[in-house]
Amino acid sequence: MSVKAFELVPAVERDLLMGDKARINIECIECCGKHLYVGTNDCFIHHFLLDEVTSAKGKLSYSSQKLLHKYLGLKKPVAELRAASALERLIVLCDGIVFLVDMVTLETVPSAAGGGAKIRGVAAFCINENPVNGDPFCVEMGILSSKRRTVQIFMVYEDRVQLVKEVGTPEQPCAVSVDGYFLCLALATQYMILNYNTGASQDLFPYNSEERRPIVKRIGREEFLLAAPGGLGMFANAEGVSQRAPVNWSESVIGAAVCFPYVVALDESFITIHSMLDQQLKQTLSFRDGHILQDFEGKVILASTKAVYVLVPLPLERQIQDLLASHRVEEALILTEGAQRNIPKDKFQILHKRILQQAGFIQFGQLQFLEASEHFRKGQLDVRELISLYPLLLPTSSSFTRCHPPLHEFADLNHLAQGDKDKVLRCKKFLISYLGEVRSTEVANGCREDVDTALLKLYAEQDHDSLLDLLASDNACLLADSIPWLEKYHKYFALGLLYHYNGQDSAALQLWIRVADGDLQDPTRSDLYEYVVDFLCSCSNLDLVWQYADWALQKDPTIIWHQSTSQNVKKFLFSLLMIQKEKFHTHLAVLYLERVTMLLSQSPIDEAQLSSARDRLQALLRESNLYRVQILLGKMENCEQLLLERATLHGKLEEHDKALHILVHKLRDFRSAEAFCIWASSCRDSAYQQQLFHLLLGVYLDGNRPGKSQAMAAVDLLNRHGEVFDAVRVLRMLPEGWSLQLLRPFLGRAVRASVHACRTSQIALGLANSENLQLLHDRLKERKKPIFVSEKKGCHLCHNTFSEPDVVCLPGGVPVHTQCVAQRVRDSPTKRLLTNSTNHT
Repeated sequence: MSVKAFELVPAVERDLLMGDKARINIECIECCGKHLYVGTNDCFIHHFLLDEVTSAKGKLSYSSQKLLHKYLGLKKPVAELRAASALERLIVLCDGIVFLVDMVTLETVPSAAGGGAKIRGVAAFCINENPVNGDPFCVEMGILSSKRRTVQIFMVYEDRVQLVKEVGTPEQPCAVSVDGYFLCLALATQYMILNYNTGASQDLFPYNSEERRPIVKRIGREEFLLAAPGGLGMFANAEGVSQRAPVNWSESVIGAAVCFPYVVALDESFITIHSMLDQQLKQTLSFRDGHILQDFEGKVILASTKAVYVLVPLPLERQIQDLLASHRVEEALILTEGAQRNIPKDKFQILHKRILQQAGFIQFGQLQFLEASEHFRKGQLDVRELISLYPLLLPTSSSFTRCHPPLHEFADLNHLAQGDKDKVLRCKKFLISYLGEVRSTEVANGCREDVDTALLKLYAEQDHDSLLDLLASDNACLLADSIPWLEKYHKYFALGLLYHYNGQDSAALQLWIRVADGDLQDPTRSDLYEYVVDFLCSCSNLDLVWQYADWALQKDPTIIWHQSTSQNVKKFLFSLLMIQKEKFHTHLAVLYLERVTMLLSQSPIDEAQLSSARDRLQALLRESNLYRVQILLGKMENCEQLLLERATLHGKLEEHDKALHILVHKLRDFRSAEAFCIWASSCRDSAYQQQLFHLLLGVYLDGNRPGKSQAMAAVDLLNRHGEVFDAVRVLRMLPEGWSLQLLRPFLGRAVRASVHACRTSQIALGLANSENLQLLHDRLKERKKPIFVSEKKGCHLCHNTFSEPDVVCLPGGVPVHTQCVAQRVRDSPTKRLLTNSTNHT
């Protein structure tokens, strides 16, 4: 079926290019955006600005303005031009030399220090539009040598070029195209695919370059279009396989380009347009003196020897696009599916998916979200196409670029909504729903970071409840993009969760603490303090726990008791006892004391809670030696209900008499008094323990405070702990009127203890005497040994040799001069351990 797919529109007329210079011919062209560069046979480069002009009827034309022209000085035709827009450079081939020209001034770029900006002996070159090095300020270029059977790979920088690879070819190459690591080459007699990284090659089909001009054209990622014998346009991928059927064009084709889904070919008299879907000829345009055909970012430009034209594409698949343009979506889809029988399966899938995606965007623009979602899923839409409509949702690091040709007419969501805030809101809610559905499916494969980051931004902006669920689960949110967005909407708690997910617990705690302290406002959690304490309790990094423990204690301590419903808070407080710092122990003790005081002030008093709180306080007072006792005593000074705790504190200060006075005379808690003596003497010697128990007995027997209960407590004390006391001293302390029968248990234990101590001392004495005898025996044996001295031996004190036999022997048999010993004794009147010896040798 015939389709009017393109219109030929003049871009640069002959008069504007060359004026009255009839001998000037166009040799090459390059287009970069609105900028058109023309190379001529007289070694000039002409720079034009092309502006699209659309008439009231929608007809497109071009208005051209000549900005500059420059003579290159080589007196040869400019053979090739390629723009490197990122570098603001033109790569020029003239007289077999490749060099760089400034895109604005057209001045030749001088070589950088230590490097070159020119390549000589070049037959042809091409730009790698799918570069492998990843540097945005570097262009990869393939060079064909005019004298050698090689292809060279160069990196082109702003002021230099660098050779990075050179590969040999079996024949002299005459045309080349590059995609990634793959070179598609036209040799003298055949086409081939060559991987310049691995060296692997694949022959494609024969071709005689002497009979007709070869064509090697990259049309997509790892896919090329070639001029084959018999007037065929052959497709080949990087593996050397043709996945599309060839198009049947003229045998005299001199140029080809692809504007999907069409293949445009140029011969001496015509422009032919074939469909890549069904390989049928769709359109023929008359074009005499055709010389050049190139496509630049979807724009197809042709040139005769005297003028430049743009082949303006009309809507793809005219009938379908007309239906879509009229928003007759269902009819367009039916028509597309009806064409399936005439299109190979893979080609149909490409077309069908695209139409589905376009249909989805049309219905999205009409707020028909249910239908749009269905078409997006069936069309396997790259979800980033949808996200990209929403300004700033895609991460700055995303490598995504929108599909070309575009799937829709919207620049962004603001363009779609035209100021309708309700429409914007509904579109955002749809995207939240759609992303939530697809983020865990194959649709998000390869772009999970983009999807999750966009979802986080939407959740934060819309104050959505699912924000915390997203961050608390497995996610791929990019930290760098998420931080400013969460800060913008005061989602500091959520940002802390994101920090934690990325292993930055310290940053999370710093942020949460600022919120808890009121420096930042975020109402997400009213129980943030408890959350932080719970977080610290579960944190395995003890350094981090210690770093923030002080804040947790100094921040309103009552929150620990009033707000906590879990055991984690209490666990955290007890874990602070592991930190050997006075301020933590003191703070914790004060915290416990305030808790007890608060419970005592309530009416009625909750006895269970009070008992539990006092147990914790008393345990801390007994077990810790780091808190400041005087501070706690000061806080308990006027509280008669905490006498037991005050007694413990007096014990910590070694004020045992005060402690026992409280326990015996104020509390009359005799068992606690005995327990106090045992606790206070733990880890101390028996004499200290005996002193404490005698002190308690003295308190019981205090004549100023007589009482039958105290007397019975004294008897019980003696009878239970008789072995601790000095029996003689006790008998002197006891009142004369006490009967021996009352003290019988004590006296019996005292006698047994005395007998045991006597017998133990006798055994120890016997063992000591035995050891002494053994030492005397060993000493006598040593003294019987001779001591040898000679003129070759030296004194160990003065280090001079012996000239006389009179010596003194140190312990161990070491000989020294008598005068040296005498001097040592005078200087150090310590106990003499010397033994005189008059042994002679």
